[in-house]
Amino acid sequence: MFAVLKTGGKQYKVQSGDVLRVEKLAAEAGETVQFNEILMVDGQVGTPTVEGAAVQATVIDQIKGDKVIHFVKRRRKHSSQRTKGHRQQLTLLRVTEILASGAAATGVKAAIGSGSVSGTAVAVAEPKAAKAAEAKAEAPAEAAAPAGDDLKKLPGVGPAMEKKLHEAGITRFAQIAAWTNEQAAAMDSRLGLKGKIVNDGWVALAKDLAKKA
Repeated sequence: MFAVLKTGGKQYKVQSGDVLRVEKLAAEAGETVQFNEILMVDGQVGTPTVEGAAVQATVIDQIKGDKVIHFVKRRRKHSSQRTKGHRQQLTLLRVTEILASGAAATGVKAAIGSGSVSGTAVAVAEPKAAKAAEAKAEAPAEAAAPAGDDLKKLPGVGPAMEKKLHEAGITRFAQIAAWTNEQAAAMDSRLGLKGKIVNDGWVALAKDLAKKA
């Protein structure tokens, strides 16, 4: 059985036992990793990948590719020239198993390109993510917070003003109906309503709305 996998922007045709050099992975020597982007397996072509298919491989070592020499020359006003050398970081691994299905149930660490993430960071992050998921699943469902009244029924109250009232702890018509003149004036000043609470008769209207709620 053979498969075509994708990693590091490149495609590789592999069989069990093959040794590959791929773009550096966040993994340590001796670890088993799993490639989940499989474009073809055993003659089955993916769209774009084959669902459930995977290729597992054991990391042999982290290596560097052959040195590439790059000569740069500028001919404009500030002419300059220099030679650059580069050795690409690679991961050497051996293909151990090709799966046509059941990749999600293996529990093998996914092959992730190193980029700015070290193998240690990935190893630390995965258990934390698993524990967080378990805690969320085991936590009892929180009781839904009681819904407040629709304060937008008051004159001049839109979604933005209703949000400000909620932030001030006002969610019920009964709360507004119980305001004294001093409390109404204080809230008017706090919300910058310029006398709207008194002028539009919020307190009296809230009393009627509270009875219907």
